[in-house]
Amino acid sequence: MAVNSLGFDAEYVDKLEVPFNTLAGIKFKNQAQFNPLKYVYGLCKSILNNNGEIYEDSKVYDIKTSLDGCTTYTKNNTVHSKYIVLASHYPIINVPGFYFLKMYQEASYIIGVETNSPLFNGMYINTKSPTTSFRSADYDGKKILLISGSSHKVGTKEDLSNCYSNLEKVAKSLYADSKILFRWQTQDCISLDKIPYIGEFSTTMPNVFVATGFKKWGMTTSNIAANIICDKILGNVNPYEDIFLSTRFKPIKNGTEFTNMLKQVSTSLILDKFKIPKETLNGIGRDEGKIVEVEGSKLGIYRDVSGKFFAIKPVCTHLGCELSWNNLEKTWDCPCHGSRFSYTGKSLYDPSIKDLELIDLE
Repeated sequence: MAVNSLGFDAEYVDKLEVPFNTLAGIKFKNQAQFNPLKYVYGLCKSILNNNGEIYEDSKVYDIKTSLDGCTTYTKNNTVHSKYIVLASHYPIINVPGFYFLKMYQEASYIIGVETNSPLFNGMYINTKSPTTSFRSADYDGKKILLISGSSHKVGTKEDLSNCYSNLEKVAKSLYADSKILFRWQTQDCISLDKIPYIGEFSTTMPNVFVATGFKKWGMTTSNIAANIICDKILGNVNPYEDIFLSTRFKPIKNGTEFTNMLKQVSTSLILDKFKIPKETLNGIGRDEGKIVEVEGSKLGIYRDVSGKFFAIKPVCTHLGCELSWNNLEKTWDCPCHGSRFSYTGKSLYDPSIKDLELIDLE
């Protein structure tokens, strides 16, 4: 009744099609499942058919506004426009807006499973923690099972090596003949009150709009964002814009995350060549990464399977938080805002836009 009072067509069910025991569920009717790649192709085609242009390999590092309009800066070009929409996952502009005080990032994992057993229809997600979702998908002329979960905050110091295997255990418990076809991982921005930010980027930055904090519901929320922002540009009132008001600022609703986002690294590092004692290097196993202290300075060191060492300055290029080693993806991750870097220092995930400095070990 509570769900239906919000305008949804839902019903209580005590029998579900899934191959495991459940107490009950809330069923939403008339739901859609579609191919996201085909959906994006359709969007691209629509843009091009309406005289729009799409550019790749044009990473934006700054934007500015003035009385003459907006300017977007990339490495090789500058673009002038009347409006800018920051849909870069995590906004790369810190001030104004201050989204780095209002969001964090969470990672999750998904596996694609093949089985000879008949698969259920529908899309299922549990209500308890840890959250796990199940759905089928068409692949190569047959249905496969998609299981997602193992979520964690980006930059955690926990052992992440079992994130995929935990999902694989679930698959094997349901279908003994399960064959794992695919594994992949993603991360998304989450606002402190769990509601996305959609609308004006800042009251002091006219004609700049933002869409972020989708909490892993990007396929649907991006469509909501597109409609809200289009209406604002056209001067129309969207009935949902107040729900997602992007200029709200109430971080105290989640004090733990707010405190973490204010954490800064105070230790300065010397960026010249380092001489690392052999016993320190020998203490790092193959395919292992660690933060070590040498002569009062911290270094992030990864030793690959062949024994080669890679050292970086373990301080995020976004706002200076100390990085953590991700032993599953072999990356250096920021616990404050979710930036991620390869072990060679390359920036992989925003909000960082600069690479780490790779240190020469003598």
